[in-house]
Amino acid sequence: PLSNPCLPLSVLQAAHCQMIKDLSACLLGQSLRVDCRYENKTSNPLTYEFSITKDNRKHVIHSTISVSENIYRSRANVTMHKNLVCLYLQSFTTSDEGVYMCELKATNDYTGNQIKNITVIKDKLEKCAGFSLLIQNTSWLLLLLLSLPLLQAVDFVSL
Repeated sequence: PLSNPCLPLSVLQAAHCQMIKDLSACLLGQSLRVDCRYENKTSNPLTYEFSITKDNRKHVIHSTISVSENIYRSRANVTMHKNLVCLYLQSFTTSDEGVYMCELKATNDYTGNQIKNITVIKDKLEKCAGFSLLIQNTSWLLLLLLSLPLLQAVDFVSL
């Protein structure tokens, strides 16, 4: 517990800690989708930056922290859901391969930016699962209501 950076330093200065839990990439048609999942411990506004490092140079793809580069600006867009920031890069080709980085920062968060990397190679990418699209378009409440009978059935069987 002592090494946990999320513990408050004092009562006055409570650390919020946006923890990036998972960074994944998949192909959605001709687009690359990079999912940056995080644990939200604050209601403060969240800023983000997606970048790629290739040939030892960092290129900003889409950002609310700094300015994105022209070559990506027309092809990239970002959607934000609860605990998920998604980057979509259209017309994804092998020239877009590299190490993708997701950086998150919450306003007034003193713990510093959260950063996670993933290496993206076109031939090794999986197709995005249809299930995750279903989750984005269906409210959690509806999914929960649909799964309740299943959960009850499972409990009944285990007895």
